[in-house]
Amino acid sequence: MSGAHLHLLLNHIPTVAFGVAVALFVAGLIKKSEDLTQAGFVAFFLNALLAIPAYVSGNAAEFILRDQPGMSASVVTAHQNAAMLGFIFMQLTGLVGWVALWRFRRWTIPVLLVLSIVTFAFMARAANIGGGIRHPEILAGDPTVSGAWPEPAAMGTALIVNYPWVWPICEIFHFVGLCMLFGVALLVNLRMLGFIEGVAFADLNWLLPWAVLGLVVNLITGMLFFLASPDQYTQNAAFGWKIGLIVVAGATLLYPIMSDEIRTLKQDARASLVARCVAAGSICLWIGVIFLGRFLPYIGSE
Repeated sequence: MSGAHLHLLLNHIPTVAFGVAVALFVAGLIKKSEDLTQAGFVAFFLNALLAIPAYVSGNAAEFILRDQPGMSASVVTAHQNAAMLGFIFMQLTGLVGWVALWRFRRWTIPVLLVLSIVTFAFMARAANIGGGIRHPEILAGDPTVSGAWPEPAAMGTALIVNYPWVWPICEIFHFVGLCMLFGVALLVNLRMLGFIEGVAFADLNWLLPWAVLGLVVNLITGMLFFLASPDQYTQNAAFGWKIGLIVVAGATLLYPIMSDEIRTLKQDARASLVARCVAAGSICLWIGVIFLGRFLPYIGSE
């Protein structure tokens, strides 16, 4: 399966699946259903994770199609910038959704409502421009493919390409973010596995936002690396595996805050077999992410 195939498989998730997430969230508010509202929070976070492979596979598809006749470079560029704008807001929505699950605050509802509507509008625009890559007739006279809109993808590329000092600084923050993410995830999962005793899970729960913050830092710096040289990554099979592991490993950050058993785990209590399996899987997944990231230049190159 090529990057183009993968993009065809994933490119509807940021619009269709996100629309379902918005519907769940709004239905929960209307019906005053806590379960539906929480389902919306989960869907926002999962959509944010799935948007990562959806975006990077777009660059893989562009690599395959760039030399084909009839391809408009301006439309492709407009689509990349529109997709990045939607991607940024989708990550913000997913972040607030996770925070609402971790510890609900009243401000999360109006913030999520605004973010979800704005994000859906941006993703619908990106999808419309993306359709115009192979069907230019739908963009005839369309003002959305104009320079009046922000160009975050182009700005990110220019930032890291034109200023040599940005890359090493991003490397530092990437390493710090990874330490935050894996350090907290390891501590939490070791407690779930039973290797750490005499600690109630409530005492570790406050550390979880630091893991998510580390994930955010890694996502920002990682996307800057990707924008600087997308072909270097999309033409490396190991990068695809790394992105897949990030999505699955990121989803495990939901378990400790959604499981009533784990949230109320007492000081000397032992977690269930299911919880221990999730914890072991989470550790293995994050180790896999670290391994593939470190050895990316040495394995999987085509």
